[in-house]
Formats: sequence, C-alpha cells, structure tokens
Amino acid sequence: MTDQTEDTFQSFHHAEKTTDEPLIRVMALHALAYCERLYYLEEVEEIRVADANVYSGRRLHDKIDKGPDIYSLELASERLGIRGKIDCVKRRSGELLVSEHKKGKSNKGEEAWPSDRLQVLAYALLLGEHTGEKISEAHIRYHADNRTIKIRVSPEEAEKEVEAAVQRAWQLRSALQRPPVTASEYQCRTCSLAPVCLPEEERFSEEQGDRKVQRLFPQDDERRVIHLVEQGTSIRKDGEQFVIYLTDGTKKQLPGRQIGSLVLHGNVQISTQCIHFCAANNIGVHWLSFGGHYVGGLQPGAGGVQRRVRQYHALSDAGMCRELSRRLALAKVENQLRYILRATRNKNEEERDAETELAIEQLRSCIKTLSSLGDGAAEKETENEETGKDVIDFVRGHEGIAGRIYFSLLPRILKLAEGDLLAFDGRNRRPPRDPFNALLSFGYALLYKDCVAALQAVGLDPSFGFMHTPRSAAYPLALDLMDLFRLILWDIPLIGSVNRRQWSKDDFAVTGKQVWLNSDGRRKAISVYESRKQEKWKHPVLNYSLSYARTIELEARLLEKEWSGQAGLFAALRLR
Repeated sequence: MTDQTEDTFQSFHHAEKTTDEPLIRVMALHALAYCERLYYLEEVEEIRVADANVYSGRRLHDKIDKGPDIYSLELASERLGIRGKIDCVKRRSGELLVSEHKKGKSNKGEEAWPSDRLQVLAYALLLGEHTGEKISEAHIRYHADNRTIKIRVSPEEAEKEVEAAVQRAWQLRSALQRPPVTASEYQCRTCSLAPVCLPEEERFSEEQGDRKVQRLFPQDDERRVIHLVEQGTSIRKDGEQFVIYLTDGTKKQLPGRQIGSLVLHGNVQISTQCIHFCAANNIGVHWLSFGGHYVGGLQPGAGGVQRRVRQYHALSDAGMCRELSRRLALAKVENQLRYILRATRNKNEEERDAETELAIEQLRSCIKTLSSLGDGAAEKETENEETGKDVIDFVRGHEGIAGRIYFSLLPRILKLAEGDLLAFDGRNRRPPRDPFNALLSFGYALLYKDCVAALQAVGLDPSFGFMHTPRSAAYPLALDLMDLFRLILWDIPLIGSVNRRQWSKDDFAVTGKQVWLNSDGRRKAISVYESRKQEKWKHPVLNYSLSYARTIELEARLLEKEWSGQAGLFAALRLR
C-alpha cells in the first residue's frame, strides 16, 4: 500500500469522539475485550450473526427470575460515553449490587473472564452515576459450572479501565482496516462471527499451509432456494409464511424462516409485505426475465462504508488487479484442462486423436504463459496504470483463447450424433440460436444471480471488479467470480444431463432464430443446477468439505481477504 493510500486510511476519521456520535454499548466493550476483530465486525461494519450460542444466551436471560426486589435497568452516561442494559440489580445489606448471568463456564472455576469483568465494571459505573450511590461489588453467575464470581469495584480504578476501553473503541471506529485475528484459537471456535472473519483460513495462509484448517465456515446452508417459473404466479405473506398463488387457483404455503432466497422468473408478482419480510430476515429476492436474463435483486447483508472503501482502494491498484486477474484466469484454464483430460480419457487406453492432443497442448501453453506472469509479479511495483492494464489485457487474451479451445472440444465430450437436437457447434448468445447454447446461457444466468448474491452478502460492491471491464449489462465483480464456477457448477452437470438424454424438444421454445427454454425446460434446468449446488466437495487447499453453494460465498470472502486479511487463498480451488 502506498504512503498516500495509508494517509487516506488514517485520515478517514479522527479518533476523537464528537457529541453527535452514539454512545458505545457496554456489550460492545465486552466484544472489544474478547477480540478487537469481533468488536470491529459487529460495531464498525455492523455485521451480527445470531448462532445457536447467541440464542441460548438469550433464552437464559429470559428465564432469569427477577423477583420483587430484583430488576433490570437500561442506563446511559454522556460522561462515560457508554450505554447498556443491566441484567439484574439487587440490594444486599443495604447496598446496590450488579449481577450478570453467563451461560458458559468461569475462568478455571476461580475467576471471571476479562471481557465479563469489564462488562460488570461498566454496569457498576452506570448504576453508580444513575443512583448517586457507591457500587462496591458485582457478581457474575456462570451457569455451566454453577459458579458465582464476586468482583470488588473500586470506582476510580474501574473508571480508568472503562475509559481506556472506550478510547480504544473510538480509535477502532475511526480506522478502515480490520484489527488482526486474535491469538487465541479457542476464542475463534466459539465466536458467532467466525464464518465471516475466517480466522483459521487466515492463519493457514499466514503459515504457508503448515497446519490443518479447522473448518469454522458452515459446510452448507440448510435454507431453501425457491424458483417461481409459472407465469402469472403471485406470492404473498401470511404471518411468517409465504403463500404462493398458482394460476389454477391452488395455493401453497412455505415457512419463511426456511427460505434462503426467492427467484422470480418472468411475470411473477410479489407483494410489498413479502419484500419487507425478506429484507428483515436476510432472504434474497432475485428477478430474472422470461428468457433467463438477470434483471436485479434484493440481497440484504453487510455493506458498510469501510468495506467498500477498502475494496475501492485495493481494486484501484493496478498491481492488485493484475495479480488477481492472472490467478483467476489460471484457475479457469487449469480447470478446463483437467476436465477435458478426464472427459477424453479412453478406458481402452487408445490415444486421443491428433486434433484433440493439439488442443490440449494449446491449453497447456496458455497455462504456462499465465503461470510465468506470476514469477515475482506480486512483489514488483506496477510502473504505471497503463502497464497494469496492458498485463490484464494480455491475461484476458489468453483466457479468451483457452475458452475458444475448450468450447471447440465440447462436441468430443457430448455423446451426440450429428444433427441431434442438442448438437453443439460453438458458443453463441444474446440471444442463443440453438438448444445447447440456450441451456448454457440459462445456467450462467442462475450462476450470475448466485455470485451477485454472495458478493452482496459479504458486503462487496459487485460494480467494482478487477478483470472484466465495466458495462451496463452486468456487474464486473460478479462476472469475475463467475469464472471460477462456470465449469464446475454448470458445464459439468449440464453435459452429464445431455449425455443421459434428459432433454427433449418439448423443453424449448423457438422464436425466429432465437431459442429459449420454456417453463418445463426451466424447471428441469433449475433442478439440475440446484442439485449440483448441494453436492459436497473437499476444498483442495483448505482440505475441508462444504457444498458448492457455500463455496461461492467462501470464495467471495477469500477475495476480500486479499486486501483485508491474509492474501493468497482466492482462486485456489481446482478440480481433482
């Protein structure tokens, strides 16, 4: 990063608290003492994930019997710069006492954890200022090991400790870069934001792969993706359920909490109440045209200014874009070669024909050229912006050559007779002019939708990419991410379905020279694609298993790591 960029990062905000800025939550100080990265993600980038542990803690607090002489208080202090809700306030021997409940275990059965201690000290200061009484003691009840830890409160010492934490909190609020991952791996294992932070992956990259990654990233998303393809269908909300009204007068109810996203194809109506519910519950809504073109979508998720500014700084750097483009193109071409070698392997050990061998050698040549660009490329400073653009154009050129070679070899993989309905004789689109290209285009539209959703969920701006040029028809960064998955998520399952004779002429509609999938064809294609997304595979570098659906989001998060964490893991996935 240049000195000028560093200065820009440092001057984004000043570290002094101003009167119009909100008070720091006491629970935010608890997160700060636990892990500064956790505090930054929750309070600065406003990313919060309620996992099973979080819900379990909430249920515990709901069950606490306050009693007639025990009550909770929500307090704030401009002087201290904090606000919070105290679990329990009670009076013992004439003195007020702060009591906090935790579902976990105490520290070795003898002490409070530092983050819990800071929390009750802050509550004690708030209570003392509110009542005018001196608070000399606080209790922390750890329910897992049935321990109550008593904390002696010295107002002067407590105020110094809380004030230092508040100052650190405001310093982090003024920063654009995330703090480093905590040194404690145990803390990461129990953190609800581990799937966002990816601490184990960052340690793995930092230590050059000399460790086994403990997978904290969920291997699958159990929520369903619902595609509505029948024209004239409408969807409304009833309580926490979606009600789908079909054109034949029947209706179907779906539990809203089990839905991950809604995909509306063509003339499908959705009510405002449904959209509000989806926005509030992190349910994506995506609109595709009747022909399969991606129109737009609603994808709630983290998108704080810090993440966007980091992305813009990083992808404005020609050297960064050059290296990411090279690695992306290399991954795409290597996967194409591996698939071609696997698909053209003859079980009778007969040699491939000369034309196929020549094409394979051309793919190997492209890979060798792209690999050679990485010899020290990441360490060299880009001489000027135009130099970086020239290299990216060179990478695009070789990626395009490899793509033409790959598509020229597909007829040798497809088990079709000449003149077959799905015979393939080269890529064509906008619009597709034969059934196979119609299938390719429709599947790529579904993949594009998922890539846009993954980028938005991660908090990246899909408009700002590194290899694809900006154009109004599609988001460049979504197209970049797509290149990792075109072959894996659509080409391979599509070719398999064609060779199994799953398609017929009844799945297509022809308008002049244009060929489209009709409603039945779209349903069939969606089934092939969504089934593929649910398949599990083992990441070849991180060496843990997850579904292809989760892999899209993982790669988006690893991309962000290139400029906000430990770089080097993006675009490392390969076909085995």
